[in-house]
Amino acid sequence: MRQVALVTGASRGIGRATAARLARSGYAVCVNYYERQDKAEELTAQLRAEGCAALAVRADVAVRAEVDAMVRTTEDAFGPVTLLVNNAGVAGQALFQDVTDAMWERYFAVNLNGMRHTIQAVLPHMLHEKRGCIVNISSIWGQHGASCEVTYSCTKHAIIGLTRSLAMELAPSGIRVNCVAPGVIDTDMVQVLGQETLRALAEQTALGRLGTPEDIAAAVAFLASDEAGFITGQVLTADGGFLP
Repeated sequence: MRQVALVTGASRGIGRATAARLARSGYAVCVNYYERQDKAEELTAQLRAEGCAALAVRADVAVRAEVDAMVRTTEDAFGPVTLLVNNAGVAGQALFQDVTDAMWERYFAVNLNGMRHTIQAVLPHMLHEKRGCIVNISSIWGQHGASCEVTYSCTKHAIIGLTRSLAMELAPSGIRVNCVAPGVIDTDMVQVLGQETLRALAEQTALGRLGTPEDIAAAVAFLASDEAGFITGQVLTADGGFLP
């Protein structure tokens, strides 16, 4: 059976590195994007030039109909999804008293509801085949909490709960569900914090540097591999020894 991966939020950062790693490992990969069509198509063109199978598909994971359409497009091109990597997410900083209804609802719609939509879209075939793998991307802020990031942190805590509970539910069907909790990773999302803050965060990291998207892609690839065949319901923290 062909190995087919769907990676959400894959035009940039962790998702992009993960999609590239999986494609170069032999997966046919759907590169999901929401806004950056240019980046998604740049990646898929590069991968196809290397002989990999890759397709860019736009979908807002917060909208079930768009997710369902994306999965159908992927299946038509490559076959059923055997690996789902839930990476799409939004983040930002705000004092809790300033969090608006719109911000709260959008964060949960993308970060958590988006995972529900994608999992429910790919699950029927996985259940039928009694095989499959799901890797969710949480955050160390879903383990420790973070000042001025309450909304984001709440969604990332919920992802860990989803992972652990769903793993128990799906294990009898041979489907593994795990989670990666990245530390501070050098992506566009954290660059907005400014260089002074990033230097301080690197100093708080035992390894003395920020993580790279490729560091997280390696963790995802491991959890998706046969070497992790007896691992489910786990949170793999990839934070360089960050001290919150």
